Amino acid sequence: AQFVESGGGLVQPGGSLKLSCESPGYDRIIWAMAWYRQAPGKQRDWIARIDNGGATNYQDAVKGRFTISRDNGRNSVYLQMNNLNPEDTAVYYCNADSTYYSSLFYSKFWGQGTQVTVSS
Repeated sequence: AQFVESGGGLVQPGGSLKLSCESPGYDRIIWAMAWYRQAPGKQRDWIARIDNGGATNYQDAVKGRFTISRDNGRNSVYLQMNNLNPEDTAVYYCNADSTYYSSLFYSKFWGQGTQVTVSS
């Protein structure tokens, strides 16, 4: 079962998008989840984290502009992205938080991601 991300698209600089990520149907709650992104020619890195208690953490590049949230009791997360700039152009993925889980656990959940392109 893989996560299904949606909500990406083409947006002008300064615009907003909200990404959604639906549960893969895993029958246990994943306590800590994250959004990741991969820009062309770069590795995939986390950008926002949230645990089931609502505690969040962000990379400096998105802090103050992006907000991660989740449905408690479900493995679904969201990413509100405001004041987007061209450096945010990437494929965005959600998954279990790599800080808490090993790749042996979460590697099977990687989905196709959703493309976000910020351009005028």
